[in-house]
Parts: sequence; structure tokens; C-alpha cells
Amino acid sequence: MERAKIDRINELARKSKVEPLNEAELAEQKALRDEYIAEIRLSFGGMLDNTVIQYPDGTRKSLKKDK
Repeated sequence: MERAKIDRINELARKSKVEPLNEAELAEQKALRDEYIAEIRLSFGGMLDNTVIQYPDGTRKSLKKDK
């Protein structure tokens, strides 16, 4: 996600603590947060796909989902 979008999320969060956001700002905040969460989930899923568990007996098992 672009740095400008993250800054905008933070700006809206700070503003909401001081005064209520209008409908347009609430919609923008929700859209930006949804986009941010989607990117986090995608990134985390990729990280889990490359994670391997090694058991005490030396065997290794990948966490990659079978497709």
C-alpha cells in the first residue's frame, strides 16, 4: 500500500478522535482500511506458504495449503 494512503488512514483516525467524520470521510476511511487489511492478509498468507515446521524427529512439514 502506498505511503500516502497509510498517512490518510492515520489522518482520518486522528481527526475522528477530535470531531466526528462526515459520511464521505467515513466511506473513505472504510475503503482505505479494507484495502489495507486485504494487503496484510495477502502478505501474511504468502509468509505462511513459505513457513516450515520441523518436528523433534527431524521431519519437516510445510504450512502451504494444498490447492
